[in-house]
Amino acid sequence: MFKGNGISKEQLTDTGEPCILYGELYTKYKSEVISDIFSKTDIDTRKLVKSKANDVIIPCSGETAVDIATARCVPYDNILLGGDLNIIRLYDCDGSFMSYQLNGKRKYDLAKVAQGVSVVHLYGDHLKGVKTYNPCLEEQKKIAKLLSLLDERIATQNKIIDKLQSLIKGLNDALYAQHGDEVMTSFAELGTSYSGLSGKSAQDFGSGKPFITYLNVYSNNVINENDFQYVAIKDGEKQNIVEYGDVLFTLSSETPNEVGIGSVYLGKEKVYLNSFCFGIHITNTKVAFSPYLSYYVSSTAFRKFIYPYAQGSTRFNLCKADFEKASIKLPTLENQKRIYSILSHIDNKIITERQMHDLYNSQKQYLLRQMFI
Repeated sequence: MFKGNGISKEQLTDTGEPCILYGELYTKYKSEVISDIFSKTDIDTRKLVKSKANDVIIPCSGETAVDIATARCVPYDNILLGGDLNIIRLYDCDGSFMSYQLNGKRKYDLAKVAQGVSVVHLYGDHLKGVKTYNPCLEEQKKIAKLLSLLDERIATQNKIIDKLQSLIKGLNDALYAQHGDEVMTSFAELGTSYSGLSGKSAQDFGSGKPFITYLNVYSNNVINENDFQYVAIKDGEKQNIVEYGDVLFTLSSETPNEVGIGSVYLGKEKVYLNSFCFGIHITNTKVAFSPYLSYYVSSTAFRKFIYPYAQGSTRFNLCKADFEKASIKLPTLENQKRIYSILSHIDNKIITERQMHDLYNSQKQYLLRQMFI
């Protein structure tokens, strides 16, 4: 058991020797057995640690004890292993099986031995105190094979979802290119804008009335009604309420191309909006069909339109007043409804595929809990 090398993101290149950075265990490699989609580096590697097929790697540090307990098996020789990685070199044990076991019931045993507060650390000496329970090698391989087949199905499901999302994006842009010059208007003409929550402190959050978070707006074309958080609102308190059909926008971001990310609320529940976004009540329903706007605000044409209204240097903010007055082009109301009908059918298919993905993942988690003592 030992640590990896000091390879940083800045040392990654387009060509060179394959390597794995510790952060990629959270972002790039989602299943227990690492695929051959490796980063590369051309630094001098003669004194750096390389993998042996069957190694298991676990991060040395992270934000939470549960997150840090993430085990992955490296099935190839000679992969450079980046810094802040624990490397477990196994003998007479299957690395895939061990990774599945450590990510099952052993995950919480790993979390218990991790140390730290704001940053949690997990080093080799801590890992030595974690007991594993291993059947014969042949049985280990059978268990790992079963779980890896389920991982392959989950990966296939992700590809299906990605292709459908690409299809929607392509159709959305193509249909807008065909019909987007039909009506000239502006968001100021389509409705009235309002701000998010005001006058709230940290103590006000956690219970009370539902509100839409920044991340909910940022991540979804249509607001996810299963992802509300809660805030205390007193009787008679003046706060703006989000209504059905409202278009919501983020106000700021670290990069200009992520300012003004839009989403549409199509729910019926009385909800509020976080303070880092603003909304527009769509009142001109003879010109705009709100469900279609959920696709319009994610189109390539709209993202190019909004980009110049991001101002700043280290932090970029949307110039809201100018943005609302600026002229936009929409299809006719009839064509908006037609485009929405086409794209929403594909979105419904994506919802079904995501439900299947969640079921496969639940099945895997059940097996991880039940197959290891």
